[in-house]
Amino acid sequence: MIYKKLLKPLLFKTDAEKAHDWALSIASKTNNSPLLQTLAASLYNETRTELEQELFGLTFPNPIGLAAGFDKNGTTPRAMQALGFGFVEVGSITAQPSDGNPRPRAFRLPKDHSLINRMGLNNEGADAITKRLSSLNLDIPLGVNIAKTNDASIHGDAALQDYLYSYEKAQPVADYITINISCPNTGEGKTFEDPEALRDLLATLEPGKEGQKPSLVKFTVDIERESLENLVGICEDFGVAGYVATNTSSVRDQLATGEDVLNRIGNGGLSGRAIQQRSTQVVQWLAEITQNEKPIIGVGGIDSPRAAIEKIEAGASLIQIYTGLVYEGPGLVKRIKRQL
Repeated sequence: MIYKKLLKPLLFKTDAEKAHDWALSIASKTNNSPLLQTLAASLYNETRTELEQELFGLTFPNPIGLAAGFDKNGTTPRAMQALGFGFVEVGSITAQPSDGNPRPRAFRLPKDHSLINRMGLNNEGADAITKRLSSLNLDIPLGVNIAKTNDASIHGDAALQDYLYSYEKAQPVADYITINISCPNTGEGKTFEDPEALRDLLATLEPGKEGQKPSLVKFTVDIERESLENLVGICEDFGVAGYVATNTSSVRDQLATGEDVLNRIGNGGLSGRAIQQRSTQVVQWLAEITQNEKPIIGVGGIDSPRAAIEKIEAGASLIQIYTGLVYEGPGLVKRIKRQL
């Protein structure tokens, strides 16, 4: 209530990325202050032991996670634990640091309860971020999302080695690793969702090798079932532990936001309520393709308890939120837990 009546109107008067930076600053301060963590927990955290579950060898106190993208540099996991999240995913991290794409690169679509971003994988790099994460002592699972450095000159075998560097750096600090093959906001605009590219990548990372942390693959929302079946078949060949569905969308169909506004914004990944139904469809396809034998993290448009339940009914074992926080505030986590 405080967020929607007082903070949100103020935040929505400023640039979307500036508002995100402000929220990240507050969360980072909370991350480093036991007092602020206690205060946050007293306001937002509510233990629901009946929501606890074990997946790929990890205990999740509840199924609601923070999606990758909010905390690219791993500065807020303790704060997110205090807010009641059942797990946190940081990143995407890349082998080399990157400033990302030029600003402005984040935009709100209030009529659609959605965002468009073309951040461009801005992060401090795998070395700095994994060093920071090495000092964490969380009571909830920590995921690390990895992607290729946003540099078009890194391609071919160099791109595979770039991924491998981040993958190996994440092993000691992550409870699970998400292999992000579907980010649409890189300079070259390419992804690893090409079957041959995905096979080469997984052959390099060897996610099923003994001793590796559970590894999940994250797919785009802009995928057809036949392509998804093909890619899942490749992932299964390499012992992938589960899947994340979905990343953002490059499609602009059926938006309430006007064409003139969309044209001014330009390209980027669409997230939020506008992709809710499509992401739920991909979750359902994954559940059917895998015959419900692999954990699925459902993400995309979860901004209410009803939307969360729809993802779970479609086959998601866990869910993640990010854009929903922008529109609903941190109280969304507690509301979803109560309804579940």
